[in-house]
Amino acid sequence: MTVAVPGSIAALPRVVGASLRVPLVTGERVEYANLDHAASAPCLEQVRDAVDELLPWYASVHRGAGFASQVSTRVYEQARDSVRRFLGARPSDTVVFTRNTTDSLNLLARSLPRHTSVVLFDTDHHAALLPWRGPNVHRLTTPATPAGAVRELDRALRATPEGPRLVVVTGASNVTGEVWPVAELAAVARRHGARIALDAAQLAPHRPVDLRALDVDYAVLSGHKVYAPFGTGVLVGRADWLQAADPYLVGGGATARVTDHGDRLGVAWSAVPERHEAGSPNVVGVHALAVACDVLGRHWEQTTAHERELLARLRAGLATVPGAHELSIFGSDQDRVGVVSFVVTGQDVGFLAAALSAEHGIGVRDGAFCAHVAVHRLTDGKRALRASLGLGSTAEHVDRFVAALRSLVVEGSRWPYRIVDGRWVPENDERALPPFLR
Repeated sequence: MTVAVPGSIAALPRVVGASLRVPLVTGERVEYANLDHAASAPCLEQVRDAVDELLPWYASVHRGAGFASQVSTRVYEQARDSVRRFLGARPSDTVVFTRNTTDSLNLLARSLPRHTSVVLFDTDHHAALLPWRGPNVHRLTTPATPAGAVRELDRALRATPEGPRLVVVTGASNVTGEVWPVAELAAVARRHGARIALDAAQLAPHRPVDLRALDVDYAVLSGHKVYAPFGTGVLVGRADWLQAADPYLVGGGATARVTDHGDRLGVAWSAVPERHEAGSPNVVGVHALAVACDVLGRHWEQTTAHERELLARLRAGLATVPGAHELSIFGSDQDRVGVVSFVVTGQDVGFLAAALSAEHGIGVRDGAFCAHVAVHRLTDGKRALRASLGLGSTAEHVDRFVAALRSLVVEGSRWPYRIVDGRWVPENDERALPPFLR
């Protein structure tokens, strides 16, 4: 299902919960303004419908003789083609389904050849920053410009020893939304004989990603960022390193044959991708991800136009809030997706987030967004507030957010709050939970 929107945008995919109304501490109910898409995007209606269609056929994947098992297996394997198309992968690339981006990058980290040098920037999300271990990991401080990042990577690769090398880059910052110069960084990696892995978790929901055009070896993303919140992620890329590595999660499916030798078991591992997909596959989550990829792939023009309009509206409105300062790595003019983080002079961002929710029905994120190095560097050690846009966002949501934030900063809250377990909460909060939680 699609919905017409004003202007040049013909139609946008709809999300589940677009008309959700939430209670306020003041007693009213308002339409929920979800400005936290960067953390988890809502489910597309097409994805929900596809999951409902699959569920009666849900059965074991692979090796099942029953007809429902054959259907589920076909759904699971066809999903690899949808993801491959969505990411512009090469025909020879393998598609490994995981739990999420973090799982995908940990899998890749444990599949590197011995003594691989890893080069990355320290302002990355923790999922891309933390899986790499040992003396061959080189963390670079992010320069002030994209061109500086390219030069710094070139300098770092010149200094790394001969042998296998991997560069890890972010497609779009989950803190500032700024788009990184992936193609330029990949060109530097190629000149030095290095491979490059792209964390596309924040980029893929907002812009097309083409591994061949970018000349990237690996890409990772999470279903819950691309409107398929059913617990699936993916690692797509060159098969040789993954094929040569033992699975870091072992069990059924990863094994081609297990033999008993008395004092030990002999194991022959499956080939990729099954080699790294041990356990019963999440066919529902994989199908949801595939459908989301297909839907987004058909609506890029509308999606990006919608986001550009709302992002300009959000940034312009934020500039009118006294004391609000937008965070940026490369400068305010850098191309970016619909993610804006900021601080407000003299204001506790946790308090602002709580009041925006309790009094105005607006969901934002406060903290360091699993990118502590980046946030603390940009805020001199403080936390930040983040508003992020997506298909569930509207102009009314943005305008309500700007007006509410300005009111809180200028006039203060209408309701008393206190800190409980380190978080601001409204006093005497009598908002009822939905019936399924009572």
